[in-house]
Amino acid sequence: MNILEVRDLCKSFGGLRAVDNVSFSVKQNHIKAIIGPNGAGKTTLFNLISGSLKTDSGSILYKKETIQNSPPYKIARKGLSRTFQNIKLFGNMTVLENVMVGRHIRSRAGFLNAIMPLPRARHEEKVTKEKAEAIISMLGIGNLSHLEASGLPFGKQRIVEFARSLAMEPEILLLDEPAAGLNIQETEDIAKTISKIRDQGITILIIEHDMSLIMDISDTVMVLSYGVKIAEGDPKTIQRDKEVIKVYLGDDDA
Repeated sequence: MNILEVRDLCKSFGGLRAVDNVSFSVKQNHIKAIIGPNGAGKTTLFNLISGSLKTDSGSILYKKETIQNSPPYKIARKGLSRTFQNIKLFGNMTVLENVMVGRHIRSRAGFLNAIMPLPRARHEEKVTKEKAEAIISMLGIGNLSHLEASGLPFGKQRIVEFARSLAMEPEILLLDEPAAGLNIQETEDIAKTISKIRDQGITILIIEHDMSLIMDISDTVMVLSYGVKIAEGDPKTIQRDKEVIKVYLGDDDA
């Protein structure tokens, strides 16, 4: 079953067509990668799906429901979460506190309950902490829960960001260049973490420049060039595609 469907999506900035009539679907519990050179429109596509940008035309369906041009918080509540290329943790908060913040969108206690020690607020705080601890443990960083996020190695900060996104209880997770800035060992750890998240029944849509990572973990790969989809298929098919080779190497005989 397709959990996400993008149909004929377009977005322009002035005279530049950043996303040009792009269509694709994402199967539930699959890892789909979006690759392409810088300026291909990958992050713009993510911004359209997550509600950060308004579409010019086309449609985005999440679980058969139209979501394009909805506010980001409404899209997140429906079960679609994302990370960003630049890590956006609260550096002076602990790992556990950062992950607990991710559950704010599931909060139901309300403002009055939040500022006063009422039973409902206390119960919600307890549940939030327990769920955050479970996510941290599942991702293998339980021993870091009491440490400030700013003091962690870059690769561990990335996993904390994953944990915070998972605290929102998404059914599909959008990862924007999760291996950016990581060394070889950190990239291997991230690959294992992404696979572990998928094993929890969460669908993943990922943008990434690290081709070895993409080819190792992805079920399907879509390639963008100047806002246009030029290829789509399983990793082995994409590796042999002449148009993809031309885009990356500049020579279709390479």
